[in-house]
Amino acid sequence: MAGTDRTKEAVLGGPAIVLVEPQMGENIGAAARAMLNFGLTDMRLVRPRDPWPNEKARAPASRADVVIDGARVYRRTAEAVADLHHVYATTARPRDMLKPVLTPRAAMETARRHVAMGESCGILFGREKSGLHNEDVAVSEAVVAVPVNPAFASLNLAQAVLILGYEWFLAGDDTPDHDFPRGATRRANHGELMGLFDHLERELDAGGFLYPPEKRPAMVRNIRNVFSRAGLMEQEVRTLRGIISALTKPRNRGNP
Repeated sequence: MAGTDRTKEAVLGGPAIVLVEPQMGENIGAAARAMLNFGLTDMRLVRPRDPWPNEKARAPASRADVVIDGARVYRRTAEAVADLHHVYATTARPRDMLKPVLTPRAAMETARRHVAMGESCGILFGREKSGLHNEDVAVSEAVVAVPVNPAFASLNLAQAVLILGYEWFLAGDDTPDHDFPRGATRRANHGELMGLFDHLERELDAGGFLYPPEKRPAMVRNIRNVFSRAGLMEQEVRTLRGIISALTKPRNRGNP
């Protein structure tokens, strides 16, 4: 999705993204783009196959230059994570090591708590073809397994980075799940909804809709459930009440 706005303040920082033996500059660039989408800027490369810096990473990075230019290269995984307090290893394969297995959401919520206490974190991502080796996983305190189709669990490098980056960003985002455009009226309160219900039910009684009497309670509940689920705004309640009034007022003869 297009959406870059360079007039806005960038969100930067987050856990280190450690790519172990990445094979192609293009894959590193795509991972850098995924990182910056969610404010991650600390990229660490362990024995990349092709020489680094690699200009082939620029185009797929889509101007995530702050990540590409700041990437650091290490000879061993242990060196790449030596300054970190907490390390998580991403893998889709079961291991015979006794380590906690976390979902991306649980891992990144935990990482957020660690970072809030001033402790640094990193996430290991393995080789495109074979993933992480056991010696890489051994330096981590937990394994992160992405819930995917068990019959087709393969993710490319950028996809894996994107998922963890998204969960990191989500864990620190206070945007409500349901937001309204600026200038929209507030959500209707309970009293306003009850006013709508009373108005509607009064007119339905007058029109003979809520009949027979023994079925009226169930019919009223069903009608109220319809409007309660709608999450009506205060303006919408006023509009609905205006519609009810317009439909029930006497019409002048000769008018349609």
